[in-house]
Amino acid sequence: MWNFEKKEERVEYMQQELVRAGFLLDEHKIDQLEQYYQMLVEKNKVMNLTAITEFSEVVQKHFIDSLMLLQFVDLKECSVMDVGTGAGFPGIPLKIACPEATIILLDSLNKRIKFLNEVIETLGLKKIKAIHGRAEDLAQNPEYREQCDFCVSRAVANLSTLSEYGMPFVKVGGFFIPYKSGEIEEELKQAEKAIAVLGGNFSVEKDRKNIKTFQLPESDIRRSLIFINKKRTTEKKYPRKAGMPSKDPLK
Repeated sequence: MWNFEKKEERVEYMQQELVRAGFLLDEHKIDQLEQYYQMLVEKNKVMNLTAITEFSEVVQKHFIDSLMLLQFVDLKECSVMDVGTGAGFPGIPLKIACPEATIILLDSLNKRIKFLNEVIETLGLKKIKAIHGRAEDLAQNPEYREQCDFCVSRAVANLSTLSEYGMPFVKVGGFFIPYKSGEIEEELKQAEKAIAVLGGNFSVEKDRKNIKTFQLPESDIRRSLIFINKKRTTEKKYPRKAGMPSKDPLK
């Protein structure tokens, strides 16, 4: 049995599980993830960051889940927008594993942004910033609009809504990559028109190769990464004003 009260056992367990999932991280990166875990559970005592606090579950359901993107794409020298990052997933683990990437963490709750800035400073992370704001507003800012190679999101929302949040940040030729769980085929079909309206190209029938499905280790949880290619510029009217993408998803 593992004794997660001891740091050396936490580090050993995390290294073992990361290797099993296909990730070889050096000692410094493992230590950064362990520090991140400590900060997460400590801050979670005074504010709601995550319902998952058991160490093994954080490793599997937050760290490894976040990192699975790296099984399919090399983020080196790329820019990544993480929309609705919450406690920093997937952005912080991706940054730790791939320090050459430029990461922007976006969240609408300032308390979470303050926590993320503490993490960034404590871990000594570079080429990363946390921004307080809504995707609907920030995506209209020329500094961020269509400037990113990738936009990712683990936020809980239907794909039509998520696409309106994320697609405007992606440069033409880049990808919007939502992390989804459960059965997704019907949701994908319903989102096809919204994706097209926003400048993307995705068809469930034609683009199955762009749906990367995997099972989280030590669980029966199936996850999917959907690679949505940005083919043309998003019209200026998108995203619509704050609240509209969730209240009235594009159809």
